Amino acid sequence: MSRWLTEWWTYTLSDLLMFSARSYHRLFELYNQDIWPAQVVALLAGLAVTAGAVSGGAAASRLAALLLGLAWLWVGWAFHLERYAAINLGAPWFAAGFVLQGLMLLWMAAKPVPRLLRFNASPVSWVALAIVCLAVAVYPLLPIHEGRYQSQGEVFGVAPDPTAMATLGILLLVRARWPLWLIPVAWCALSGATQMELGLPLAWLPPLAAGLAAGIALLGRGRVSSTADYRT
Repeated sequence: MSRWLTEWWTYTLSDLLMFSARSYHRLFELYNQDIWPAQVVALLAGLAVTAGAVSGGAAASRLAALLLGLAWLWVGWAFHLERYAAINLGAPWFAAGFVLQGLMLLWMAAKPVPRLLRFNASPVSWVALAIVCLAVAVYPLLPIHEGRYQSQGEVFGVAPDPTAMATLGILLLVRARWPLWLIPVAWCALSGATQMELGLPLAWLPPLAAGLAAGIALLGRGRVSSTADYRT
């Protein structure tokens, strides 16, 4: 134990992984089989979130926050706690983070004066919408690009990466406060690092989406915070 305490800094993420890329993909394949047809419901929810991102307004904002909140709660329980925990000792902690994020999003949906989705055809809005569309429409198709079975696809609302990425796009559109950003950004960074260690070709997608969304939000923070139109 004392040796571990003095040499912990020598360990890398690859030393902590207990599974291979094949096991990781197989996990999603079995998960998708177990929860079918929940993916259909999740995709419909993703389309509703995407449509709300374009239409804007109070109703669309509440619906997006509600659907995202439920998605985070589902992924925290059904994926992290019930499946991912079998191959990753950190999964229960991931589950706790996803549940916390889900509760914060549900609180956002229940607020008397919600932060509103505002798609105004600006570069920021287009980037935010592109991130949402990438997560909802493109991410489930990545297995085809990588030569894997489509049954291993990761679907928004039931898989962690596309759920976190879509959330970041919505948070950018509503100019959300910083507590709502922490867990999605942290998850995308962690997931990207894990996939890089597994040698997956598109491991850069989640951290790229997180860095782009968070970077734009930080750059616009001063201007947005001084504008009364964005206050709740």
